[in-house]
Amino acid sequence: MFALENIAEYAVIALALALLLPLCGFKMLGALQQSGYDGKRFAAWTRRKGNMVYSRFILLMLLIALSSAVLALVFSFTGKWSAYISLLPFPVFVAVYCAADRKALKVPLVSTARAQRVYALFCVCTFVLAAALAVGVNAAAYYAEIALVSHLRYLPLAVLPVLLPALLRAGNVLEKPFSNAKNKKYLKAAKAKLDAADCVKIGVTGSFAKTSVKNFIAALLSEKYKVFATPESYNTPLGIAKAIEKTDLGAYDVFIAEMGARREGDIRELCELVRPDHCVITGICAQHTETFGSIEGVIRAKGEILAGTKEGGFAFVASDENTDKLDVAAAKLTKVSVGGHGECGAHEIKCGPNGTDFTLALGILEIKAHTRLLGAHNARNIALAAAVAYKLGLTKEEIAAGIEKIGYVPHRLQPYVAHGVTILDDAYNANIRGAKEAVEVLRLFGGRKFVVTPGLVELGVLEEEENAALGEQLVGLDMVILVGATLVTAVKRGYLAAGGDAEKIRVVPTLLAAEEILSGNLQAGDAVLFLNDLPDIYN
Repeated sequence: MFALENIAEYAVIALALALLLPLCGFKMLGALQQSGYDGKRFAAWTRRKGNMVYSRFILLMLLIALSSAVLALVFSFTGKWSAYISLLPFPVFVAVYCAADRKALKVPLVSTARAQRVYALFCVCTFVLAAALAVGVNAAAYYAEIALVSHLRYLPLAVLPVLLPALLRAGNVLEKPFSNAKNKKYLKAAKAKLDAADCVKIGVTGSFAKTSVKNFIAALLSEKYKVFATPESYNTPLGIAKAIEKTDLGAYDVFIAEMGARREGDIRELCELVRPDHCVITGICAQHTETFGSIEGVIRAKGEILAGTKEGGFAFVASDENTDKLDVAAAKLTKVSVGGHGECGAHEIKCGPNGTDFTLALGILEIKAHTRLLGAHNARNIALAAAVAYKLGLTKEEIAAGIEKIGYVPHRLQPYVAHGVTILDDAYNANIRGAKEAVEVLRLFGGRKFVVTPGLVELGVLEEEENAALGEQLVGLDMVILVGATLVTAVKRGYLAAGGDAEKIRVVPTLLAAEEILSGNLQAGDAVLFLNDLPDIYN
């Protein structure tokens, strides 16, 4: 069984399976990419209720196994060829699987060099396992010396589809040392570039509104300075490094870096990279307790930006019950409290469907301000950005002019009007406070009010409780459409427990199904809120 021609047979079969079976894993690779190549998060996605990753692969395994067994027995008269014929179901059912699973990810797979390396190693792992199985089954057939066993010897290869998630994780593990070494060099170059830059550096973190506040600060400071802010939600070390890679920071007066975190130590790492002169904390809530473990863990993690900011700088803090627990003085920073009874804040806020009016207090200064942005929370976020501008030397007139120019932040309560229907795109809103504010904004509109949401994520042990609370907030709307199977049970339970009308709530499996319901119900004058369009790893 170890003659050269036998070894070639095992290798050819293993190679064919290694090139074929991973084709079923492109969606998994996209989910792994969305997980930040975190194997544990990816594994949680594969096991998530309603995801059916393993169910589909088990079905694929059974179809291949049954067909292979039938073919091997039917063609047993061909002798040794029956075992080869039994392999024909593999390409047939893989093609069927790929055709049936062709629905695109919400966040498409980006063919980065890392994704290509992981996929290549995924194929290598599949080859190694397939080769080992091929050798093992042939050894069993050789020593058994039973004709039936020989005909069916390749039947155990049908188990490979069920092992694809594990093989992809193995490929990811094998690739990680290469990425880590490469990223280390990349970040070292980025740090050297930031250290050499003479611009003022500002770090922005918080449980919510990081991107919005970053954009607002950039808009206001641009009235006086040349400002470069990290684009979109580039808030990881690699994201910041990528943002500045082709940028001449020497051409700017101010650099603003958004800083995200999923675990304690993440913001400390970002601060070591950027070394901010000043920092901004937008607020703290129970978001991401899934990875932080508790609200105390969230507070400690967000508070890392204080220790990471250069002594003598400003710490602009949106006042709430959690940020008030931070010890700014210990970091030898000057605290600028915004909101509540702080030095700065937005007062006399009046919200409407066409924007928000408020009085902006900046120390002893007062500014009557208007923004096209919707909701009281945006007035408060603008006040936080205005406090930064005020302390960095902008005049009252420059701040007022900057506020007028602030535009909508994409996918964060961004309104559109189509065929007389107002659409509030709040797809990137995934936190407790933002969800409540978004529903309040929806209620400002006349006509019927609809909401489409899959619920809120990354809340750990609070997930059931907070999604039930979200359901309570939806009572009184004209239609509530819940999308998915993961979190909507808690939302529906909270809605009904608070007196919601069971006739006005629908549960659908996909966003496409929700859109079909809307198309048959919406009319001119209505408003619909799309609240938190979850990425694939949460569905």
